[in-house]
Amino acid sequence: MTEPAPEHPQAPSPTTAAPHAPTPARAPVLVAVAHGSRDPRAPRTVRALLDRVRDLRPGLDVRLAHIELNAPLLPDTMDGLRGADAVLVPLLLGRGHHVKRDLPAATAAAPAVRTRIAEPLGPHPLLVEALYERLLDAGWTPADRGDPRTAVVLAAAGSRDPDSARDTRRTARLLAARLGVPVVPAYASAAAPTVPAALRALAARGRHRAFVASYFTAPGRFASACAAAVPHRAAAPLGAHPAMARLVLHRYDQARSAAAPADAVSLLASA
Repeated sequence: MTEPAPEHPQAPSPTTAAPHAPTPARAPVLVAVAHGSRDPRAPRTVRALLDRVRDLRPGLDVRLAHIELNAPLLPDTMDGLRGADAVLVPLLLGRGHHVKRDLPAATAAAPAVRTRIAEPLGPHPLLVEALYERLLDAGWTPADRGDPRTAVVLAAAGSRDPDSARDTRRTARLLAARLGVPVVPAYASAAAPTVPAALRALAARGRHRAFVASYFTAPGRFASACAAAVPHRAAAPLGAHPAMARLVLHRYDQARSAAAPADAVSLLASA
């Protein structure tokens, strides 16, 4: 059954998240749920991220599942967990159809697994730290802060779900506060503006030195298309950044600590 989403404490800052918390015996399995991609770099990147998670929490059973396109698919992973407790952690950056519909449907189809569904990874300050460091790798410097010629486009996949757009806009605001320049959300599909349109609008405002922050968990078709708009100033996807591993464990711990019966499936409200 599904319980109403419980209230949860305010998300901690990057300096207060505690990925090194001890893992008690029989802790629920952490099932990291990735979207899936035809780009062979995507599953490799997700596996590298989960290796970081295991390094931070030795002894925790961490398993991978995909919504589509790559093995193991989520139903297959769930089938291997019969009789176990599990927390599904979506490696997704906001609320949308997959979080609201696909994951609850998968848990309903696996009644032999006592399951919680954690929040998606975003928005959260740890994502902002990862985005910031990826931008540094792409050529951003602290001297760019406050530069009237400079701006950032936060390139996301896009969704028709208004909650997904709200989550992306919140991340853009958090990143703008970190960078000290405007950050404009843009999308690869299903929503406007596109990355090229956002870049043109910024240029019309005199912001000719624009960077693209890649708001994608792993490489793929959408991430590559967004980066192609300004290849010399486009950051890499978030990937296996250390802050991502800490955030996966934070979402897992957050779901575990929510008050609910052991046999309930809880989809927590987004931060």
